[in-house]
Amino acid sequence: MITLNRPERLNAFTTEMRGLYLEALDRADHDPGVRAIVVTGAGRAFCAGADFKALEGLDAATLRARNDAQRLPFDTAMRLRKPLIAAVNGPAAGIGLAHTLMADLRFAAPGATFTTAFARLGLTAEGGTAWLLSRLVGTARALDLLYSSRTVGAEEAERIGLVQWIVPAEELLDRARAYAAGLAVNSGYSLARMREQVHAAWEQDWDTAREHSQNLVYESLDRPEFTELAARRRTPAAGSGSVPPRSSSA
Repeated sequence: MITLNRPERLNAFTTEMRGLYLEALDRADHDPGVRAIVVTGAGRAFCAGADFKALEGLDAATLRARNDAQRLPFDTAMRLRKPLIAAVNGPAAGIGLAHTLMADLRFAAPGATFTTAFARLGLTAEGGTAWLLSRLVGTARALDLLYSSRTVGAEEAERIGLVQWIVPAEELLDRARAYAAGLAVNSGYSLARMREQVHAAWEQDWDTAREHSQNLVYESLDRPEFTELAARRRTPAAGSGSVPPRSSSA
C-alpha cells in the first residue's frame, strides 16, 4: 500500500512528494510480488492539492523545468500494468482529485470530499482532470464540477459514479486491501491486458475495439496462464466431483 504522508499539510503535493509518489507506483508496478496497488492518505485528508508554499513565485518556465526534471511522467498511474485502487479517506482537491481519478476504482469514507478547485485559483483543469472527469461522470457533470469548483460529498460522488463504494472510515483500508487481495488470485496478464483494453477503448470505434479484443484472445490462448488455470478448473475437488472454488485471498 502507498500512503501520501504529509498529514500536517493535508498531504498537499510538493515537487519532491510527487516524485516519491511516482517512484512508489513504478516500484509496485515492477514488483512481481504485487498484484494490485492501494493508495490512501495519512491523517484526515487524501490530498488537498498542491502545497501553496511550494507555489510561491512559481511561473510557467519554472514549472516546465520541474516537470522536465522528473524521471517519471505525471500520468504514471495511467500507464500501470496493475489495478490501482484509491482509498479516499478525506478531502481530495485539485491535483489530489486528479490522482484519485487516475485510479481504476475508488473506495471512499463517508467524510471524503472532492473538488476541482482550479477555477477559484485562476487555473485550468490540471493533470488531465477534464479528460478523466468527462469519461467518468459525463460531459455536463464534468463541466459542472470544473465551472463551479463546488465540493462534492461522498454520497453524491457515489451517485454520479465518481466513487464505487462508500464504507465506514474505520473499515476503509481493510475493505480496499481485501478487494485488492481478491484480484490477486486472477491472472496478472489478464488484469494488465483488460486495463489496457478499457483505456484504449475510450478512443476506439467498435470495429477497432472488437478486432483488438479478438487478437488478445488469440494471444492469451497460447500463454501458460490459460493452460494452467483452465486445467485447475477442470480438476474436480477430492471426493466431490465438482470444481473447487477459487480462494478470495492473496
